[in-house]
Amino acid sequence: MFHVGGARSALYNWAVARQSGGTFVLRIEDTDQARNKPEWIDGIIGALSAIGINDADPHFEGPYFQSHNADRHREAAARLRDAGRAYYCDCTREQLAARTGSEQLGYDGFCRERGLEYAEGRALRFRTPDEGETVVRDVVRGDTAFPNKAIEDFVIARGDGSPVFLLANVVDDIDEKVTEVIRGEEHLSNTPKQQLLWEALGVTPPTWAHLSVIVNEKRQKLSKRRDKVALEDYLAEGYLPEAMVNYLMLLGWSPGADEEILPYEELERRFRIEDVNTSPAFFDIKKLTAFNGEYIRQLTLSQFIAACAPYLAPDRAPWPAENFDQAAFDGIAPLAQTRIAVLNEIVPNVDFLFLDQPVEDEASWQKAMKAGAAEVLRDARAAFAEAPSFTAEPLKEILLSVGERHGLKLGKAQAPVRVAVTGRTVGLPLFESLEALGRDRVLARLDAALAKLEG
Repeated sequence: MFHVGGARSALYNWAVARQSGGTFVLRIEDTDQARNKPEWIDGIIGALSAIGINDADPHFEGPYFQSHNADRHREAAARLRDAGRAYYCDCTREQLAARTGSEQLGYDGFCRERGLEYAEGRALRFRTPDEGETVVRDVVRGDTAFPNKAIEDFVIARGDGSPVFLLANVVDDIDEKVTEVIRGEEHLSNTPKQQLLWEALGVTPPTWAHLSVIVNEKRQKLSKRRDKVALEDYLAEGYLPEAMVNYLMLLGWSPGADEEILPYEELERRFRIEDVNTSPAFFDIKKLTAFNGEYIRQLTLSQFIAACAPYLAPDRAPWPAENFDQAAFDGIAPLAQTRIAVLNEIVPNVDFLFLDQPVEDEASWQKAMKAGAAEVLRDARAAFAEAPSFTAEPLKEILLSVGERHGLKLGKAQAPVRVAVTGRTVGLPLFESLEALGRDRVLARLDAALAKLEG
């Protein structure tokens, strides 16, 4: 699944590419067969497309597949070996631990001068310079110097001859003419090694930008094992792509002027990668949900109705398919649009209209059906039955009068009626809901609630 952190990185890359007249390169790094499935690739491409990053734009290129470039990876490994920048090593982990006294220490260079030739099981290690330092120039974090003596002679090809990710990544970047790398800070520790490989292959390294980690409310790094992190999951729940883009762009960067809800075009215009913050970015689901509610309210009514359609479809809705009435939904949709913050909330807001009986929510029942509730329901039922017009405003006046007779304000008088009719203590405006449901169904539900109370 496509991690929201990856989506943020993609959006920052996308903004920089479009600002500079450059190209966003999508590469699928698929050499790890255990983590390579067609549906996951489709998920990445689909998730990127949903947030506006796709081949419909001339700034997009790909997808490329790392596995298709395997010959070039092997060729680069051979070039480094032939140039004396890499050497073969037959040390096992056990041998290294026995020499160093620890399994945690890096490689000790034992095979550097042994002159081993290739043989099955011998890894190819990069010969890190003995002196000096490797300086990573990062437009977000500034310059970071890594002493070369602290960088072990790292493996660039396994014992079976297959290049490791570090080398494959560099070769692919060179072949695809990558000039800017914007990615999460967890990759920073690999960067000096990659930079050494770029230089050893005779190519100027790209500009680096490492983004801060994204954390949850406990300030723990957002984890797929603990947190909801998949972009696809948020989109499936009904977070609009535009809202996701807007929110993700602000995880570590601000457009200034105390403005936050802005269309992507404006965010892109203002974005500067050098202004990205180095502090951990808090993924605040409540704030994301508030953003999404604002975007939902910006939809036209027809757009909102269309956006809700998948959640009301027969394979997802809790009511019998024949009960759904599109005209009835269209009539109440404007009320729902002002109240829901995520599209999947549409179902609990309108299910009373299409279910044969309202949902049974025991907590709502206990909260609303207190002493005196039966008398309120009985009086309301009688008054509703005689109402000349079964529309919202007259129904409100009727229940206001019923409440006054029982010494209740309208809010208190509404509670048992709402639960009797909709099954819940919160939802769409009550009187418009009663009008949409119709006199006969309202009276039948009030009767059923009275019978339950009296029973």
